[in-house]
Amino acid sequence: MSDGTVTPTAAIESQPVASTSAAMTTTVSPSNAHVAGQLTHHHHHHVPSRQPSHDCPILVWMLSLNREVSKDEYDACYNVVKDCVPHAKIKYTPTNSESFKQCITLMMPLLMMRHRRIPRSKWRDCQTPSGKHWIEQTPDDISPDKFLHSMIGYHLTYNGSLCGMAMTQGTQRKVVNIGIGIKHVSVDPLGITVPEFVESQSHKLTALELQSIVQPDDTVTLRRLCVILALKDAYIKAIGQPLGFDFSRLEFNVDEATAIGDGHPLQGWEFRIYRANLGVARKDQITNQIYQCVVAFFRGTKESNFIWYHNAKELESWVQFINIDQMLKVIPKLVA
Repeated sequence: MSDGTVTPTAAIESQPVASTSAAMTTTVSPSNAHVAGQLTHHHHHHVPSRQPSHDCPILVWMLSLNREVSKDEYDACYNVVKDCVPHAKIKYTPTNSESFKQCITLMMPLLMMRHRRIPRSKWRDCQTPSGKHWIEQTPDDISPDKFLHSMIGYHLTYNGSLCGMAMTQGTQRKVVNIGIGIKHVSVDPLGITVPEFVESQSHKLTALELQSIVQPDDTVTLRRLCVILALKDAYIKAIGQPLGFDFSRLEFNVDEATAIGDGHPLQGWEFRIYRANLGVARKDQITNQIYQCVVAFFRGTKESNFIWYHNAKELESWVQFINIDQMLKVIPKLVA
């Protein structure tokens, strides 16, 4: 791969098997859309990213499912979720890998609050009517004004071997408008060609998107498809739309750094676009997997802002990577 891979610093103790690499190769934002180069695989035009806003800082935790788990490990995670995440209704199915992914993803807010040294008894998980989550701390020890700005909005997702949590802090009205999309850069099901995979996803795309996705090089095509699907997923999750939302109602013009929904410009959004590269152990084999990730957050600015992150250095201030072992190690502390 031309863009190299690097290992980011882990959130807790040891290094995970996770690294990041360039999302695409051109950085565009509404003010410099006219200088956007071609988003090709080989050429790097490092146009400097527009800086993200400091109001409501965004933090992301990414957990790599870097190995298989035992029944005891499943039980430990299942019990934490049952005791500490009462809003989650997960069926006990220790042999089901989806069930384990759900459990360990639901543990991420517990880990984040533990990291902030706030005991479980001092906060509660709240939900909007459309299912958007935010965390409210006990108001006892906080001044009223500080309390209003202490709400933590978060969104959880997982895809393949990667679980993610995007969160931000501020007023409740603002912080709930956050979403994260993760897309394994791979055909699904395995074994089909890239053109067949694009065809299977085409109902989620507009004619303009299809035209920009399909390139002579399958690698570029696949990556472009995953960028657009992750953008749409992050946006839909941020606005709290249900699962059946029609993706083709949205159009992302990645080259021009613009987006429209139902024909109207999507204004005021910040889209952070990056890639994660994982080493995953399955039956004694380590495989390399690339994931396209997007965080969407509504900032209410005049235009929407697309920010591309190209390496671990650019991510380290706001993205933390951890793995299964690091999560299992802190279980006793999560329930305290």
